[in-house]
Amino acid sequence: MTLVLSGLTKAYGGLRVVDNVSLSVPSDGLVGVIGPNGAGKSTLFSLATGFLAADSGTVSFDGRDLTAVAATGRARAGMVRTFQVPREFTHLTVRENLMAAAPGQAGEGLLAVFFRPGAIAAEERAIAARADETLAFLRLDAVAATPAGRLSGGQKKLLELGRALMTGARLILLDEPFAGVNPVLIEELSARIRDLADRGVGFLIIEHDLRALTRLVSTLHVMDRGRLIASGAPAAVLAEPAVRDAYLGGAAA
Repeated sequence: MTLVLSGLTKAYGGLRVVDNVSLSVPSDGLVGVIGPNGAGKSTLFSLATGFLAADSGTVSFDGRDLTAVAATGRARAGMVRTFQVPREFTHLTVRENLMAAAPGQAGEGLLAVFFRPGAIAAEERAIAARADETLAFLRLDAVAATPAGRLSGGQKKLLELGRALMTGARLILLDEPFAGVNPVLIEELSARIRDLADRGVGFLIIEHDLRALTRLVSTLHVMDRGRLIASGAPAAVLAEPAVRDAYLGGAAA
């Protein structure tokens, strides 16, 4: 398994927003997480990726214990998250946004600017080539020179995915990738996610659009009040009475 979360717990005062949650994501897995607002889904993502420290439990990735590793270290290990609201550099072009996401660039160091200009130029050419490949893969070529702030909601979600790819991520945690996205771009984004899973990139996805999510993932986890209440194949999970009661208000899935 690529990602293993074991017994993760996070409390604020007497309220456990994540309560002893355990789940795993295989190296090429498509795994979804659903639940009502306040169920603890985004907090779980923050615990998994190091943006919050867990009160208890462990996080391991490719067999390495990352529980005490900061978010930057987890990203360097290949585990990257997106957020519900895209955080693009609005005045940079789409292509520049992708290039800026590449980690460990020599040009970020002042000494290298003066003493290694040739190496920096070669690295920038390589990063630009990767950005162009990513643009082509995401079908964002037509807006490559457009300031990212002008993109549609769906295009911004594709750009978020592209920036994650530019880091070299092998596991991507997507927080509501379909929110505010029109149906055509939902299909486009889903297709790109499937393509990446076929290449060995794993995904853990929070999403409220059940139709889009259940068509995409093979495993579904349901959270309610900080706890996992159901896990398994999407159709079977959504048919469980506890899920209908907690998430769907008792209505049939």
